Amino acid sequence: MSDNKNKIVVDGVHKAFAGAKGSALPVIGGVGFTIADGEFVAIVGPSGCGKSTLMNVIAGFERPDSGRVLIDGAPLAGPSPKGIVISQHGSVFPWLTVQQNLMFGLNGEDHGAQHSERAALADHYAAMVGLKGFESAYPHELSGGMLKRVELARAFIVKPEILYLDEPFSALDALMNLRMRNELLRILDEERHTVLLITHDVDEAVYMADRVLVLSPRPTTIQASFEVSLPHPRRLGSPEAQALREAILKELGL
Repeated sequence: MSDNKNKIVVDGVHKAFAGAKGSALPVIGGVGFTIADGEFVAIVGPSGCGKSTLMNVIAGFERPDSGRVLIDGAPLAGPSPKGIVISQHGSVFPWLTVQQNLMFGLNGEDHGAQHSERAALADHYAAMVGLKGFESAYPHELSGGMLKRVELARAFIVKPEILYLDEPFSALDALMNLRMRNELLRILDEERHTVLLITHDVDEAVYMADRVLVLSPRPTTIQASFEVSLPHPRRLGSPEAQALREAILKELGL
């Protein structure tokens, strides 16, 4: 955490969906927390508790039934241009090369010096995520891990203030998952961002976050909060990390 200024405020959020025979199915039962500017917060919870729904509300894609979300003190009415979502589903355009995918989110006309500047910036971010030499490759020519690197680069190139990560690496194998966590932490060490991570993986939360929030079963509330004061790079096998992991798992009933 870099300072005490709140970047995101979630204030008394409730959300329900239509159930059988017109009844309401409560999903979020009154959630409130803050995320400081530059802080990395992870949210874990039991399957089906409403983690992704909560993320969609905080990112502005769903409206809460009651309560509110503030970004830099201003009420959120829809998706904020300050934030970028990276999810498990992917968002790389298959008909564009790596360089073209990275240039897609940049403003400006596609001609002249402006085009060359955008191409140079795209190549810089391709190199940053370890894709130097693959700028002209198409998505079908890349592995799953490389595709996720393209997604990371696409997010970072537009300089978002907030990264919303919805189980971004869950589709990757264990080794690539670990590599991508390290890649993300390396970039975050170079560039300042506020991060909200939704994950079912307690190890991932402990490995990456400054703070871990544990959600209750649906209708979900904040059941517990854990500060993670361990320095990076973290060793999940250390006694401190293991104690934190066990405390979180206990909250989850495991």
